[in-house]
Amino acid sequence: MDKTLRALLAPARASRPAPGQPSTVADPVQRRQTASLMRINHAGEIAAQGLYHGQALVARNPVTRALLDQAAREETDHLAWCEQRLRELDDRPSLLDPLWYAGSFVIGAVAGVAGDRHSLGFVAETERQVERHLDHHLEQIPAADQRSRAILEQMRADEQAHGQAAVDSGGALLPRPVRKLMQTTARIMTGTARWI
Repeated sequence: MDKTLRALLAPARASRPAPGQPSTVADPVQRRQTASLMRINHAGEIAAQGLYHGQALVARNPVTRALLDQAAREETDHLAWCEQRLRELDDRPSLLDPLWYAGSFVIGAVAGVAGDRHSLGFVAETERQVERHLDHHLEQIPAADQRSRAILEQMRADEQAHGQAAVDSGGALLPRPVRKLMQTTARIMTGTARWI
């Protein structure tokens, strides 16, 4: 419960400073576009907290649990950076953050109940999909918005490291239908979080 309340109600606190220098986006259309992308990323980081917390709760191996807890702590940096950038852009997080967290917590717990190898495989696949998603967002960020770009680039590097750590720890390749279902679920979340 403590982790849930902290993820949803307390301002996220980063252990690392936000990448890049604070900057403004003068054009109101570009600012709204960037803010909607950062809102999606913030919602994704709320979901990541739920996934990792759910998986860690049911992890059988203490080493797996420690890996999941460490990844969740690093994801907290991403959450804090996205919150900060949304404030800098005079915007807000998704109003559906509690739903993203709760749904992801359940999904994470189900993945964890399937066993540590499948749970770690779920982490690896999630991070692969997030990496592609961040690449797509980097293409959409205005060239002049170096702050948002630096945040997303650091997030991408961290996600790659989390995915590789999961593979190195024995994560199993998930079946294709599961990977497709994960993509569909992510599309629903990102499409909704852009606006709500």
